Amino acid sequence: TTYTPSGDAVLEEPVTLQKIKIESPENPEKTLLLIGNGHIDEDDRTVRPADILAGMNYFLNLQEGVGHVDDIDHLGNRRIRSVGELLQNQFRIGLSRMERVVRERMSIQDANTVTPQQLINIRPVVAAVKEFFGSSQLSQFMDQTNPLGEMNHKRRLSALGPGGLTRDRAGVEVRDVHYTHYGRIDPIETPEGPNIGLINSLATYGRINKYGFVETPYRRVDWTTHKVTDKIDYLTADEEDNYIVAQANSPLNEDGSFVHNTVMARFGEENIETPIDRIDYMDVSPKQVVSVGTAAIPFLENDDSNRALMGANMQRQAVPLLDPHSPLVGTGIEYKAAHDSGVAMIARASGEVEYVDGRQIRVRREDGQLDTYELMKFRRSNGGKNYNQKPIVHVGEHIEADEVLADGPSMEQGELALGQNPLIAFMTWQGYNFEDAIVLNERLVREDVYTSIHIEEYDSE
Repeated sequence: TTYTPSGDAVLEEPVTLQKIKIESPENPEKTLLLIGNGHIDEDDRTVRPADILAGMNYFLNLQEGVGHVDDIDHLGNRRIRSVGELLQNQFRIGLSRMERVVRERMSIQDANTVTPQQLINIRPVVAAVKEFFGSSQLSQFMDQTNPLGEMNHKRRLSALGPGGLTRDRAGVEVRDVHYTHYGRIDPIETPEGPNIGLINSLATYGRINKYGFVETPYRRVDWTTHKVTDKIDYLTADEEDNYIVAQANSPLNEDGSFVHNTVMARFGEENIETPIDRIDYMDVSPKQVVSVGTAAIPFLENDDSNRALMGANMQRQAVPLLDPHSPLVGTGIEYKAAHDSGVAMIARASGEVEYVDGRQIRVRREDGQLDTYELMKFRRSNGGKNYNQKPIVHVGEHIEADEVLADGPSMEQGELALGQNPLIAFMTWQGYNFEDAIVLNERLVREDVYTSIHIEEYDSE
């Protein structure tokens, strides 16, 4: 419908609207009028009268149960500001201060004799960057207790800091687990104190796209054959709301088809049982829900969520031992976690090991080039722990690119090794192990099973 303005109207041009009558979802006898903003030109970026009328109509129809309101805690409406963006903002402040100084000097000095060196003073930019790294709430001293703690600190997401929330203003809704956290933010790993729910961890397969939204991967399901393919799509939270996603543990045949005709799936915030012909995607792995730290807990599905939270947080506090042993009961993430933590020595290219000692590894590449790797020896970490690398390759051994050459702290044969594998008895022993108390064998002390080295630096005048 096109409305032409009358003589005394404010508008000068005719307004084109779309009008549709629908039945009210709450009262079938009532008819509602929906107003659309007409046939809009994609190149037109201005708000037109039709847009204002359509917007007002949308708000009025919300009362009748038509349309939906945005959820502020939905991850489609929350974006992550990376280090680069925060630093860029500080840099911009520094540059604007420098610009002001340059303009002042240009107005004072003679334009014919002035040089760029006389005009530009870089101190405001340097000061802004130093202030960011030195005193920003989000600039933290890296947790270097063990490799897992180090990696977890780098993958941490915070709702606090400049441009964010404060502890006092943050209500229960912000801290709560939202259904869009699935595969993006770990629902388990978060501090127990006043920061609960405000500081979170990125999920195992989560990644941040160029717009700052968290994406998670899903296996695409072929619409015609209903078979699960190996094509991976990364979806943001608002994209995922349009699809039905099957769980990762749904049984599949060898050709990728579903074993059962109906499977458990997710659609929006609903968990539904649905026929396989309605499935759009499938989870890539059961561990995509949780973070790397939580994924290192075996039999997590049998744990109480509160104790799992404590376990995930306490793994980061394990001290690197003198003689570490990788777990007999692991989850399969130990190698990847240790490899990607940054404390292991990784081969840059494939080749043959020519020389190995406690301080150096030399590898002859296939093209004849020699790679030398200097090992880190008994270095004090940020937490006062001993960071030391030990070679795990031998002379004459062929190695591939990206292979682990030397274990870092809390590692054994390239795997994460946060503790030991002692024999445990569940029994009462003369009341000595009442409640949380435990009885230890003296051999654990004698054989240095739980011995660790700590390094502190003291300056004397």
